[in-house]
Amino acid sequence: MTKSETNDAGSQDVTKIMHALGARAAAAASELASAAPEAKNFALASAAKALRGTSADIVAANIKDMTAARGAGRPEAFLDRLMLDGTRVEAMAKAVEDIAALDDPVGTTIAAWERPNGLKIERVRTPLGVIGIIYESRPNVTADAGALCLKAGNAAILRGGSESAHSARAIAACLAKGLREAELPEAAIQLVPTTDRAAVGEMLKGLDGTIDVIIPRGGKSLIARVQQDARVPVFAHLEGLCHTYVDRGADIDAAVPIVVNAKMRRTGICGSTETVLVDKGAHEDYLTPIVTALLDAGCEVRGDEATRQVDSRVKPASEEDWSTEYLDKIVSIKTVDGVDEAIDHIARYGSKHTDAILTECDGTARRFTSRVDSAIVLVNTSTQFADGGEFGMGAEIGIATGKMHARGPVGVEQLTSFKYIVRGTGQTRPA
Repeated sequence: MTKSETNDAGSQDVTKIMHALGARAAAAASELASAAPEAKNFALASAAKALRGTSADIVAANIKDMTAARGAGRPEAFLDRLMLDGTRVEAMAKAVEDIAALDDPVGTTIAAWERPNGLKIERVRTPLGVIGIIYESRPNVTADAGALCLKAGNAAILRGGSESAHSARAIAACLAKGLREAELPEAAIQLVPTTDRAAVGEMLKGLDGTIDVIIPRGGKSLIARVQQDARVPVFAHLEGLCHTYVDRGADIDAAVPIVVNAKMRRTGICGSTETVLVDKGAHEDYLTPIVTALLDAGCEVRGDEATRQVDSRVKPASEEDWSTEYLDKIVSIKTVDGVDEAIDHIARYGSKHTDAILTECDGTARRFTSRVDSAIVLVNTSTQFADGGEFGMGAEIGIATGKMHARGPVGVEQLTSFKYIVRGTGQTRPA
């Protein structure tokens, strides 16, 4: 990438720039498809070292983004997603190392069998090719997405939001250094050099067929645009409207801290619980401590009539609240008549992202997990665990709620496809 390209393109021809990116990415993907696992791991280890070595520079770049975001009046949840400090940079470096330590998926045999005629057939993992990632205020996505794509043998075109431009450039420079030191094509991980929104439109068109998959990370409007306009396959979720259902069979001493963690640990992530459902059969014993704990933790509670009777600080919930992803210190609480009504509520208002049940009854848990049609269904734990890193994937590019190819956290394996390799000994097919 030339020096002029590393700055905002301004009056330059965005279409020309983006198509050049695509061509370079396609060439890099062809080379990466057969790259040795050792070379990819060396690149990732070098990138992690560079992240640690330039941590102060990355934080300084992030301060510029944070200052601009505050000046623009961005909400606290947005600022939390955008902010980097030494601890978060170290977490990025550790995630890159964790990805390097994963088994390399490329070339692994998924299944193998032999036909009666002697043909031996294998289904083998292969890279997807070129992956376009469009994201907004999370600069850590630059490291996670680039590392995951590289590990899976894919080239990545990263288009971060203008709000995180300084941070993303500093992080991308570390990934580029890792590629150079491993003697892999630097075009394997490219950051779109312009903040012009036209670049997103070009990516959604597929860059002359060079982009194989688009993965968006961001708000509802971004995801909706990508899903509507993309001419290539998309891995995405529109929103994370997550539920936690507290069953009459729950251990209330465990349930209260789980609910508070599910809502309040980080309110601006897609795995944050937005609606708590409490079984009417136990609401007198369960509802009060849950509501009190959330209010005491600084959360605004909006509830149905039964919930409002618990505490005068509870605000009335509207119909809109049941379908709102707050991404803030706000939660809606509703009492339901058992697990079936909870399941029905989730089916009506949920986003098929992540939903949890808290219960000590195995039968109730099985009914919930079998009937709730979400990408991630949890039992007796916090929805905040909806994360590829917590699943042992090293990191994730995002959560996919569709049912084709990838579902749930999109990690290394989900960034591969497969092909069939058929070996014969001279067989011909009869007429």
